[in-house]
Amino acid sequence: MRPRYIQMNENAIEIQNLSFAYNHHPVLEEVSMQVKKGEFLAVLGPNGGGKTTLMRILLGILKPSRGQARVLGSPPGTLPHLVGYVPQSQSKADKFPITVRDTVLLGRLGHLGRWRHFTDRDSELARQALEQVGMQDCAGRNIGSLSGGQRQRVLIARALVAQPQILFLDEPTAAVDQAFHTRFYDLLKGLNDRGTTILVISHDLSVLSSHVKAVACVNRSLYYHDSAEISQEMLEKVYHCPVELIAHGDVPHRVLRHH
Repeated sequence: MRPRYIQMNENAIEIQNLSFAYNHHPVLEEVSMQVKKGEFLAVLGPNGGGKTTLMRILLGILKPSRGQARVLGSPPGTLPHLVGYVPQSQSKADKFPITVRDTVLLGRLGHLGRWRHFTDRDSELARQALEQVGMQDCAGRNIGSLSGGQRQRVLIARALVAQPQILFLDEPTAAVDQAFHTRFYDLLKGLNDRGTTILVISHDLSVLSSHVKAVACVNRSLYYHDSAEISQEMLEKVYHCPVELIAHGDVPHRVLRHH
C-alpha cells in the first residue's frame, strides 16, 4: 500500500519551547525539535521520562502547558487522515465485541466520503494490511479472542490501512514474538524508503543498527541526534546514571553500570 501525500514544508514535525505538566508536576520542559519529512526517528529514554506524553501531544490527545507543536504544517490532531498511530498494547481490548476486520477498518474513518460508509477499496486495503502483519486468517474473529501479541498486530494493521504520511508508534513490538519483531521493522523500513515519516518509541537499541536515521533521547528535556549513532555521554544525560553500550555482533545493548 502506497501512502498519498500533500504539499508541506520540509519538516514533518516542528516543536518549539514545549512544556507539559501533570498536576503541576513537570514532565516535559522547554522541548524543541524539528523532524524532516521522510525521517525515521527513534525516541529513547527511561520510563516516566516523557516519551509517551510527547507523542500524545503530537497526536493532539494532550495540550502542552506552554510552547507549540505542528505536525505536517498544522496543529496536532487536525489531520487524522494523514496520521497513523500504534499505541502500547491494550489489555482492555477483550471487552469490545468487534471483529479483527472491523477493527482495522476503523483506520479508514478519516478517509470516508460524504456518504460515510466503507467502500470496496477500504475493505481491500484492510485485507492487505492484515496480510502485511500476518493476521489475514483471523479477520473474522472477535478481537477479544486474540492473544496480546495478536491484538498488537491488529493495531499495527489499523495504523497501516490509513496509508499515513506520518506514523507514530509507542513500543509497537513490546507484546509480539521475536520473529514478527524483525519482520515488522523491515516493513517500517520499506514504508520509510517510500517516503513515510516514522517516529517510534522503543527501548530496543537493536533497532538503531539498521533501520532508524535519527535519535531523540527524552527525560523531561530532549536531546536530538540527526543520525542513528548515540554516544555514552548522550545516554548518561538522559538516564542520569552511568551507561555503557556493548555489542554482540551488530546488536547494541544498553547496560547500566553500578551506581
